[in-house]
Amino acid sequence: MPFQKVQPEKLSAAVVRQIEKLILRGILRPGERLPPERELAERLGVSRPSLRDALAELQDRGLLASRAGSGVFVADVLGSAFSPALIQLFASDDEAVFDYLSFRRDLEGMAAERAAKFGSDADLAVIQEIFDRMEQAGDPSISEAAAELDAQFHSAILEASHNVVLLHMMRSMFDMLRKGVFYNRRIMFGAHTTYEALLEQHRAINTALQSRNAADARAAVEAHLDYVKQALDEQIRAERNAEIAAQRLEHERNR
Repeated sequence: MPFQKVQPEKLSAAVVRQIEKLILRGILRPGERLPPERELAERLGVSRPSLRDALAELQDRGLLASRAGSGVFVADVLGSAFSPALIQLFASDDEAVFDYLSFRRDLEGMAAERAAKFGSDADLAVIQEIFDRMEQAGDPSISEAAAELDAQFHSAILEASHNVVLLHMMRSMFDMLRKGVFYNRRIMFGAHTTYEALLEQHRAINTALQSRNAADARAAVEAHLDYVKQALDEQIRAERNAEIAAQRLEHERNR
């Protein structure tokens, strides 16, 4: 008969599984610091030796990282999504910018649709709270906090979609955006967009989500990213025109 004796599970294995789930579901984020050992052991209801065994296993597997004098952190599990060489190519090619935005438009539109259908009331409350903070934060072209809230708003929608593959893939894309791989967000916000237009677009997304209108949520996200794409196109054209004009001016002065 294909039966085997059931083996009692080690406490450390249960801790490993719980932390794995929190990372997979995006609840524990890359770079986030875990509570101190004593506190975490108490929260989990296990001994400190069992906790140490679990943390050591998760570190060996690359999910956690220990920093001397600072504690244990969720590893940068997103960093391996693209090679450094490919990231450098992304950063140096204008076409990659528009491919990136098209990719975001398609996947974030789907995420918004899913969030309206499958997001819990708590998910929608998080999105509402971030939007409320966006209204208070002001113009993202002059406020780094406001620019960061923009990214948090879109991330919250991805989390509310409850698709872990989509969540981690798009978090990787947002991480590169934060690092300025595709474009500088604050320059984009200040050059060919207006704070009022961006805020209204986010308001439309939030309104559709809070009313659980999946079609409107998707359409609002797509309209927002179409606007961003057009603004970036205008910015790139303006920069090229300015460069040509500067060359003409220099030529005229040296004639």
